[in-house]
Amino acid sequence: MAKRKLKSFAELETFDNVFQLLFKAEDFDFKLKGKWHQEYFKNNNPIVLELGCGKGEYTIGLANKFKDKNFIGIDLKGARIWRGAKTAIEENIQNVAFIRTQVERIYNFFEPGEVSEIWITFPDPQPQSTRERKRLTSPIFINHYKKVLSENGLIHLKTDNAPFYEYSLEIIDSMGKTPLRNSNNIEKDFPTDELLSIETYYEGKYRKQGIPIKYLSFQL
Repeated sequence: MAKRKLKSFAELETFDNVFQLLFKAEDFDFKLKGKWHQEYFKNNNPIVLELGCGKGEYTIGLANKFKDKNFIGIDLKGARIWRGAKTAIEENIQNVAFIRTQVERIYNFFEPGEVSEIWITFPDPQPQSTRERKRLTSPIFINHYKKVLSENGLIHLKTDNAPFYEYSLEIIDSMGKTPLRNSNNIEKDFPTDELLSIETYYEGKYRKQGIPIKYLSFQL
C-alpha cells in the first residue's frame, strides 16, 4: 500500500490538471487567480468547485454531464485527487482541474466573483460541538465562499448525515436565506434529477444500508 501511494504521489507531480499548494506560514496568491478562464480552461464557461472532492467522482461526473461548465475539485489528500485527475487524463476530459490545498484557502486561488457554484459532497459532519468551526457549512466557511462566489452564487450540499443536514438548514435560516431546493430523501423527492444522479462510492454504500441521501441548495 505504501509503495502504491508513493507511486501515486510521484505521478501526481506530472499531471497538468493538478495544482498542489499547501499553504503553511504565509498567504500568497496562486498564479491562475483571476485567470482560470483565459489561461487554463481557454473559455468563459462558469467555474464550479467541489470542496473535499475525495477521488473526484462527483467532479468527473458533473464534468461529463455538463460540458458547458468548468469543474475544479479541491482536497487536501493527494492520494485521493490522483484518482480523479488520472481519470480525467485517461478519458480526455478537458473541463476539469484539481487543486490540492486546504478548503479555507480558496480565496488564494480565485478572485471575487470568479466562481459560480460550489458543491459540498458528503463532508465529514464533525459531530462534536467543539468542532463546529470545522463544518463546511459553518458561518466561518460560508464567509470563505462569499469571497470567491459571484453574485447570487449557488451552493449545493449532498450528505447522508441527518444532523449535519439539519444544522446546515439552521445556518441558512440564520442568514436569512431560503433553500432553493432541499430534501431529506432525494430518491423519493428527485428520482430523475440529472444533477443529483451521480453516485460516489460512499453514496452507494449508504444507499445499500438504507440511509437516505439529503440535498439542499441555496444562494449567497
